[in-house]
Amino acid sequence: MTNMLLGWQWLILAAIPPLIVLLYFLKLKRQPLEVPSTYLWQRTIEDLHVNSLWQRLRQNILLFLQLLLILLIMLACLRPSWRDRQLLGNRFIFLVDVSASMRATDADGSRLAEAKRRIQQLIDNEMRSGDTAMVVSFSDEARIEHEFSRNRRQLSRAVSEIKPTYRTTDLDEALRAAAGRANPADSRERESNVMAVADALPATLYIFSDGNVPTVSDFDLGNLTPKYIRMGSDTCHNVGIVTFNTERNPENPNRLHVFARLQHFAREDTDEEHPSKISVNVNLYRDDGLIDSRTITLDHGGSGSLGMTLHHFESGTLRLEIEEDDDLAVDNVAYATIRPPRQADVLLVTPGNQPLELAISTAQAEKLAAVSVRPPSYMALSQYEQQAADGTFDLIIYDQCAPQAMPQANTVFIGQLPPVDGWTRGELQTPQIIDMDRGHPLMQFVEMGNVDMAEAIPLSLPPGGTVLIDTNMVHDETNHGALFAIAPRDSYEDAVLGCTIVDQAEGTANTNWPIRVSFPIFINNMLRYLGGASSPSRIKSTVQPGEPIVIRSDNSAKEIIVQSPTGAKLPVARSAGGMFAFVDTDELGIYTVQEDSPQASVKTFAVNLFNSRESSILPRPDLDFVHESVEGQRTWEPTRREAWKYLLLLALIVAVIEWYIFNRRVYL
Repeated sequence: MTNMLLGWQWLILAAIPPLIVLLYFLKLKRQPLEVPSTYLWQRTIEDLHVNSLWQRLRQNILLFLQLLLILLIMLACLRPSWRDRQLLGNRFIFLVDVSASMRATDADGSRLAEAKRRIQQLIDNEMRSGDTAMVVSFSDEARIEHEFSRNRRQLSRAVSEIKPTYRTTDLDEALRAAAGRANPADSRERESNVMAVADALPATLYIFSDGNVPTVSDFDLGNLTPKYIRMGSDTCHNVGIVTFNTERNPENPNRLHVFARLQHFAREDTDEEHPSKISVNVNLYRDDGLIDSRTITLDHGGSGSLGMTLHHFESGTLRLEIEEDDDLAVDNVAYATIRPPRQADVLLVTPGNQPLELAISTAQAEKLAAVSVRPPSYMALSQYEQQAADGTFDLIIYDQCAPQAMPQANTVFIGQLPPVDGWTRGELQTPQIIDMDRGHPLMQFVEMGNVDMAEAIPLSLPPGGTVLIDTNMVHDETNHGALFAIAPRDSYEDAVLGCTIVDQAEGTANTNWPIRVSFPIFINNMLRYLGGASSPSRIKSTVQPGEPIVIRSDNSAKEIIVQSPTGAKLPVARSAGGMFAFVDTDELGIYTVQEDSPQASVKTFAVNLFNSRESSILPRPDLDFVHESVEGQRTWEPTRREAWKYLLLLALIVAVIEWYIFNRRVYL
């Protein structure tokens, strides 16, 4: 503790108590008394004893009160204090992580439950009069649970009502929501949002999370002072299912291949409690009936795979479960839906391309898709416009032509660009293939090393696109040119090949690719992936929590019903594009699509976590921002509580009591 006074000031203050006592001593006066006899002398001697210094001081309450007053002032000048915890500042924003990893049970109840408990303690016990606070929950999206308020009861109730999710974590949106209420708006916002400027005040940002979030980029904290409260234990461990998928054997559709990958997540060091290897039992259920059980041994922090083959399995659901008492249960189960094989509906619009038409009509291709071949003039007919708008086709291939408007379908463009912003082309060049994305489904088992092309156009693709074949071509002064690329468009994907296969205008071949083995393999990959042959019911087989899914219907129903794993029935209206966009994928499990038509087939899809970041529950030591790193803390920052204010208040009370006794002549 630090003194308020200097040494010479202490000497002056220490001299006050002796002076008080001395004054009381000087006040002891003898009264003259005349006595007629020795008897009265004896009474006088007794009065002198009573009027002695000690007897006088012992019976004077005013003296003791004055000494106590000086003692309290001296103690206050010493500035006594004690260690405690408190919120920093007077304006707070509590960000609460509600992602899947916060369901981990290595805290009391769960990480989220512990975070909520600690925030409520701060609100109830540490917020002072006049302090304001705001509560925001976040996963991959932010939700304002309560705006800035001084009402501690309402804030505490808002915290108690926060619910966990199965979603992934992204801190960016939550930070921007907080910054919008703490940082002044820029000059452009001042004109349209004057209130935001007026209310913008500095705030302390408390982030309750395990830190398993992507690095926050392109963000300025401004008036926000971040404090990262790290949730979770450093000794936690988890075994999770990160991949679970199925695929039919192309040669024998009655055989179904099942593949899963498991990952162990824990700290790097090992001990008796966390050995170098771990064995887990894995059970596979078909429509709730156990059909197989395996034991998989994983290295500490490593992964392992599981493969099975099922026979005569046309449709149904699969559930894979891990028997392991770890700290996160939500990734111990995964789901898959099995659907009957269905041919994809494909439209090929071409002025004439014999190699392509031959490759798309092979026996294997016919198992995957029913292909209709039309000339470019077909796009001028109302029939085509209706089919393109209704999503009649799963895939439309435009060979050396392009429509005026994009259809409600996946597309492949050969030698032409789609009418979509972001796609641009360069000048004709002679390409040389230098790299390929062999991991993409379109390029699996495709070998391009023996493929030659006379000329091609280098491509530049829109944001979010992926280059599948890269070449030495240059698109412009700043960008290299891709030969083959794919990019998302709403719920669809557009693939563009920057060269023609046959130049119809000149009647010559532009490449020797059609005579290579990789060409029919590429066509089959295209039918499976873009044509939807790998998703026979015209719907994705699995999505992650919170990810929207587009459902295409085989009839003209205006509404469908989606039943969630908990049995809730959620109506979905047809959108302007003729599709059904379902966004309430917040629960893990199997969803069933119900259509009001006796001819409609039953559609199902699964929602699985499948996120290594969420399954990796080891808390991160700090949060990384653009220009700084915020170190995590398990407890609140210690602070010292000053006691001198309370001592001075007590001294004031003593002074009032002394004044009352002196004026009322009350003696105890």
